[in-house]
Amino acid sequence: MKIDLNGQLIEEGQAVVSVYDHGFLYGMGLFETFRTYGGRPFLLEWHLERLAAGCAELDMAFVPDPEGLRRRIARILEDSGLEDAYFRYTVTAGSGALGLPAEPYEQLTELLYAKPLPPADPEVYRSGRGLQRLALPRSTPEGRTRLKSLHYMNNILAKQEMRKYPWARSAEGLFLDGQGRLCEGIVSNVFFVRKGAIHTPAPETGLLCGITRRFVLSLAGELGIPVHEGFYDWEDLQQADEAFLTNSIQEIVPVTVLWDGQGGESGIGGGCIGPVTERLLLAYRQAAVGEQMKR
Repeated sequence: MKIDLNGQLIEEGQAVVSVYDHGFLYGMGLFETFRTYGGRPFLLEWHLERLAAGCAELDMAFVPDPEGLRRRIARILEDSGLEDAYFRYTVTAGSGALGLPAEPYEQLTELLYAKPLPPADPEVYRSGRGLQRLALPRSTPEGRTRLKSLHYMNNILAKQEMRKYPWARSAEGLFLDGQGRLCEGIVSNVFFVRKGAIHTPAPETGLLCGITRRFVLSLAGELGIPVHEGFYDWEDLQQADEAFLTNSIQEIVPVTVLWDGQGGESGIGGGCIGPVTERLLLAYRQAAVGEQMKR
């Protein structure tokens, strides 16, 4: 595979950053993950909007270039022989003096790379995944809100905790916040449905406001499905009629089983995707295909 480093397509073994890059030294960097449909990145403007807002908060002089990035994406797909791929676009603060900075970051480093999309298992979208409650709480954001930053230790420690739960081998881990309220998955946002209304944790729990989360909230409004953002606990999730996870690669994945820290199991929705989740998934895929048809 080749990697786009600052707009230049090079062999992955040659794609390196300086040991003085503040993304490496201090974690000063942000990234976006997204996928393409028919060669077109879905919701790219929203991803770049979030990235630009985060860079502004970190005093990083990033100017988004949607059309330029689309050309770079197309070039990687063509060179890799892929019709579609999983993309990660990383912007770091770039090289600087050793020590905490006193000035804005002006010379950023950009990395764009792709990998084949993981194979989609149709059965998962029918029968759902499990959700394992984590003992490790979600860390509080470093700033006012959580950014999709290079600070990923909390997520990695959560992934390591998942190895302690043999019954949840293919499950997603669920963070609670410091007050024990539902927050988010390790790599996903969490929703549940009760009496036809969608519920999802509020940003004040410290979650990352995902792009797919945002799009699902928009879709629900278009479909006339009531939505509530708030503070919920584990029992609220156990009493749900449906539940699902969202992220930009896996789209919308139903959740049909919950596990606590001792392996206690709770079922949701009779072991299959619920009607509200199915309706949202269909609308999501129709929107993605519609974006593809704009080529």
